[in-house]
Amino acid sequence: MLCTIAIVPYQKIQDSATLRRLLDAVLMIEADVELPALLRHVVEEACALVDARYGALGVLNEARTSLEQFISVGLDEEERALIGPPPTGRGVLGLLITDPEPLRLRDLAAHPDSYGVPAHHPAMKSFLGVPVRVRNEVYGNLYLTDKLGADSFSDEDESLAEALALAAGIAIENNRLHDRVRLSSVLDDRDRIARDLHDRVIQRVFAVGLSLQEASRSADPELMVARVNTAVDNLDITITEIRTAIYELDGGAKEGGLRHGVLELVSELTPLLGARPEVTFAGPVEHIPRRTADNLLAAAREALTNAAKHARASRFLVTVSANDHVTLEVVDNGVGLPSVATGEGLGLANLRSRAERMGGECVVAPGDFGGTRVTWRVPVEPRD
Repeated sequence: MLCTIAIVPYQKIQDSATLRRLLDAVLMIEADVELPALLRHVVEEACALVDARYGALGVLNEARTSLEQFISVGLDEEERALIGPPPTGRGVLGLLITDPEPLRLRDLAAHPDSYGVPAHHPAMKSFLGVPVRVRNEVYGNLYLTDKLGADSFSDEDESLAEALALAAGIAIENNRLHDRVRLSSVLDDRDRIARDLHDRVIQRVFAVGLSLQEASRSADPELMVARVNTAVDNLDITITEIRTAIYELDGGAKEGGLRHGVLELVSELTPLLGARPEVTFAGPVEHIPRRTADNLLAAAREALTNAAKHARASRFLVTVSANDHVTLEVVDNGVGLPSVATGEGLGLANLRSRAERMGGECVVAPGDFGGTRVTWRVPVEPRD
């Protein structure tokens, strides 16, 4: 996250301890903290730095018509419950939405726009409100009330509040940008997965339907049984492909899991390959031990990189399965390997060596319909 805080508006802040605390609060936006918790921390620090009894931060919706979030500090749970629903941006809060400029009041109740206060709301007198903005984009407002030890908030209080409001604005902007990137990525994935479902899954289901329809017209019981068994096998494969598509749409497993690692590797190598590999998972792949998973990812990288260099293929299939063994299969429709019998000299010796060290094997063979099939297979629990 990149943030630039102008120094000039805050030059009235002289106390070194205050500056240190302000800097610590601003640097919080770099931390891996959920946005609501980060904004609450900003409000708490604002109250502490300007000696306010109460504080709140209202986040505007993207249309800037009302508040979509309202984070308050200084009230306990019972007081919040008595007040009722959080404000949406009326009265003085609404004034700050329509005219996003700093506002200081000695007596909040005396302002002509002070209305709509709930019956059980605690009395508040002095008021300081500043816009939460980044450059010319306003994301909300920071509100502070009841200055402790004084009748009103000072110029320095306003400068401190503006600095913290800027930090909050950067955090909100960053969060919304990330949301847009994630949405864009999901939409791209939806389009790709829809194509995959049509090209692979729907066509397979259609073929199964035709096969069963043909079998139903046959008078040969053995042929009917064979066709039904084949149809069941094909439907099992189809279910696996649907589950894979769902996992991809959900963004895979938690970061660090094998499923996530394989999908991330495929995305990374797609430009090198010239086509995105079709990925299938079968079995409890997320329960594979870390060492085995790390070696499988290294083997997948080597196999795909080797295919990119030599196969001249337009289609790649990657299958990861787990049962008593963990198996990685990489298939392409390319020209095949000239030294397929040995696989030496083309980067495949490392694949064999890695598998053998773990008590497994790596077999390189022609694919069923041309190209090359690399099968890398090791025990779930590798030997030492």
